[in-house]
Amino acid sequence: QEVLGEDKLMAILKERELRIYWGTATTGKPHVAYFVPMSKIADFLKAGCEVTILFADLHAYLDNMKAPWELLELRTRYYEHVIKAMLESIGVPLEKLKFVRGTDYQLSKEYTLDVYRLSSVVTQHDAKKAGAEVVKQVEHPLLSGLLYPGLQALDEEYLKVDAQFGGVDQRKIFTFAEKYLPSLGYAKRVHLMNPMVPGLTGSKMSSSEEDSKIDLLDRKEDVKKKLKKAFCEPGNVENNGVLSFIKHVLFPLKSEFVVLREEKWGGNKTYTAYEALEKDFAEQIVHPGDLKNSVEVALNKLLDPIREKFNCPELKKLSSAAYPTPSKGKPGEKGTKNSEPEEVVPSRLDIRVGKVISVEKHPDADSLYVEKIDVGEAEPRTVVSGLVHFVPKEQLQDRLVVLLCNLKPQKMRGVESQGMVLCASSVGEPRQVEPLDPPAGCCAGERVYVEGYEGGEPDEELKPKKKVFEKLQADFRVSEDCVAQWKQRNFLTKLGTVSCKSLKGGSIS
Repeated sequence: QEVLGEDKLMAILKERELRIYWGTATTGKPHVAYFVPMSKIADFLKAGCEVTILFADLHAYLDNMKAPWELLELRTRYYEHVIKAMLESIGVPLEKLKFVRGTDYQLSKEYTLDVYRLSSVVTQHDAKKAGAEVVKQVEHPLLSGLLYPGLQALDEEYLKVDAQFGGVDQRKIFTFAEKYLPSLGYAKRVHLMNPMVPGLTGSKMSSSEEDSKIDLLDRKEDVKKKLKKAFCEPGNVENNGVLSFIKHVLFPLKSEFVVLREEKWGGNKTYTAYEALEKDFAEQIVHPGDLKNSVEVALNKLLDPIREKFNCPELKKLSSAAYPTPSKGKPGEKGTKNSEPEEVVPSRLDIRVGKVISVEKHPDADSLYVEKIDVGEAEPRTVVSGLVHFVPKEQLQDRLVVLLCNLKPQKMRGVESQGMVLCASSVGEPRQVEPLDPPAGCCAGERVYVEGYEGGEPDEELKPKKKVFEKLQADFRVSEDCVAQWKQRNFLTKLGTVSCKSLKGGSIS
């Protein structure tokens, strides 16, 4: 997507092949978006570059302790096996690659002294700014997160490379390295950046957001389920994770993509240019269901050899040890069957942005609407809401709402409701009700989360007997600034806070 230092790159190539490195912090499990840098690494090798892959284990620990110290070695081994399996899956010869662990050299006397030297010239402001899009941002940041960009800059010198390759989200760290390495007497490097692939929910594909990504070892039924829920609105090519995956992964690897469909819908169609596929999708010639089914088939072909490699007892054991089942105690994580009591945290709620497609009066209830709401799935959900006396029909039509999606579906006067529109309610009489408003510019299907609980995985379905929603809802309030909150923590999407129009201090249900 972008290159910094192209003149220097061209000058080097006149004399010899480029030495380049790509690093990955060994935190959450690698997911299918890792095929984007893997396919580019294949390109570098074909072009004759010397490529080093860095398993940045120390970085993983420094990034808000995403990888606990006791799991660091296990996760690094897992990454090494899974990255090599990915490269083999797309036909990259491993003998041409050099694999290095960060702790192989980052604990040396010389490197440690350089960290101290760098910390004496780098400002706190620059260190925080450099890590803003890479290091996990929390309310009370740890000092380790400020050290992270400096270590990544020094890696360029200690790995003896000409260039560093990474995602465009690394840009601030790359410009930080260009500014500060010369202050230690080291050369400024070239930087090459690939685009970030949107996740299945429309935001960046992330290891910490389970529904946004497909794990490399996900079973075929999991792949099907996640793709079924993926945001893929008919005709919408913006923030479409399914289309982006085809563009950035499947096309570069195969130079074509086959849309599989029944004969009555025109039969299979092979695209040799991504632009033609995007145009047909935008014009609704290609249906989201057919697109998802076709991606599922193509993706499973890539994942099958990786699954097969990890089907041996040794690697199964490694996977379980490196990523043990979460137990109670950490914000955003659910308890296991053996943990008592089960933790009730907001990340267990599957709350998403929805767009109201249609609104009709319930045929058998004067106070109920029946809405069709798009939440980024293949089909809109049917939702029954008791809003007739509070919100005119025309004010609901085509608006964005906030929908709780993992309640157990239940019939309301004969119509099954598949979600709950979250609304603010006034405290006094007469009662006023306003649907919550996501930030402007949100897409249907985007995740809504509570500040500080971004990383947890929602329950597949909330069990009515456990009353998880009811326990959490007791602390839902609207602030004096009309912001939706749980225990004074804001409801957020990636674009900002969720709010209501005017009901300060109201409840939310």
